[in-house]
Amino acid sequence: MAEFTSEVKVIPYDSQTIFEVLSDFSKLEKIKDKISQDKISDFSFEKDYCAFSVSPIGKIKFVIVEREANKTVKFAAEQIPFETNLWIQLKEKDVENTFLKLTVKAELNPFLKPMVSKPLQEALDKMTNILTTLPYNEL
Repeated sequence: MAEFTSEVKVIPYDSQTIFEVLSDFSKLEKIKDKISQDKISDFSFEKDYCAFSVSPIGKIKFVIVEREANKTVKFAAEQIPFETNLWIQLKEKDVENTFLKLTVKAELNPFLKPMVSKPLQEALDKMTNILTTLPYNEL
């Protein structure tokens, strides 16, 4: 299984505020127009899932499969030809700063891995950057 991780980023909010937004995708509907759509586009959000298109992979749907209050949100990917899981990990540094890290684990066969590894890492990095700039207290 291939593993892709983001850099650890600091978000200037407490972990509870961030968790409340990231564990309910419908709250992100308000900001979808602010997301640059050069490689990621066609967003849709519901409480327990989000879907988007990633060039050149295609449409991906992430469904929340587990929530651990103020710490972790785990997702399983659907609509793609290989098993993929995503974890958002939060660790509160103090009441005004929380560390964020994203991890993707994907069951990639040797033929597919070279084609999707770079776009998958780029999508993960882009998602991490987007998540660090959200106005969590307004969502």
